[in-house]
Amino acid sequence: MPLDAATVHDLRTDHGPVRYYRAGESGPAVVLLHGAMLDTAPLTWGRTVAALADSHRVFAPDLPRHGGSRPWHGPTDQEGLEAVLAELLDHWELSRASLVGLSLGGGIAAGFAARRPERVDRLVLVAPGGMEGRRIAQGTTYLLLHTPFLLRLATVLLARGPRLLRATLAAALVEGERNPDFAEIAALAEEEARAKHEAGELALDDWQIRSYGWRRMRTDLRPLLPRITAPTLVVRGDADTAVPLSAVEEAARLIPGAELLRIPRAGHLLPRDRPEEFHAALRAFL
Repeated sequence: MPLDAATVHDLRTDHGPVRYYRAGESGPAVVLLHGAMLDTAPLTWGRTVAALADSHRVFAPDLPRHGGSRPWHGPTDQEGLEAVLAELLDHWELSRASLVGLSLGGGIAAGFAARRPERVDRLVLVAPGGMEGRRIAQGTTYLLLHTPFLLRLATVLLARGPRLLRATLAAALVEGERNPDFAEIAALAEEEARAKHEAGELALDDWQIRSYGWRRMRTDLRPLLPRITAPTLVVRGDADTAVPLSAVEEAARLIPGAELLRIPRAGHLLPRDRPEEFHAALRAFL
């Protein structure tokens, strides 16, 4: 079962509930922020929480409109999600914490660290989102993202088509269905797909939709990166097809003193593709 080392908690906020997982009784605080679409804290961090719990106090929230953090009636753009993170830190009575973010979570962590440097001890960005000015097929993607019918159709297809969902997940993992965690990952993604459909949500996050402009990305965090003061590790799997290597390299260059780590034979879901290598690097840095 995922997150066996953690306890489950629900925080009631003005905008809706936020579910989070806690583990570890002592040590520095670290917050794990997952990615977009069908991701949840158990899906990305199912192994990571236990890997850190012996030396850290670990907090892993389901972001709004993911997992147990629904229904949600507040903003879920970059600024809105940074505000949720600040509220969580206050609730946990943490003046400072280390942040580890994957994809969407990496974008939230980077923006938060730039705008609230006094609250971040150390920063780990795993294939972070929001680091590009323009993406391939920018205009076409913009049109697709602003066609609600297609997004709702995608929600239905993912919720009612487990074969399609499993094939998509297999393609995202380097070892595909041979990944030892594949059954667990697929079950969690299928559960999330059904929850999105039942809640009437779109397949993609508001953060993803609002990040795209017609000609350029509206969420481009690069101008903020030089303001980050926390020691930073930027990580990318060499088989990642979601975030270009050039974007990750530029992010590492713009953050003062940042280290760049490339992990072979790992895709976008790096903590599940290569958990041993990832966790070794994470423990050494934190």
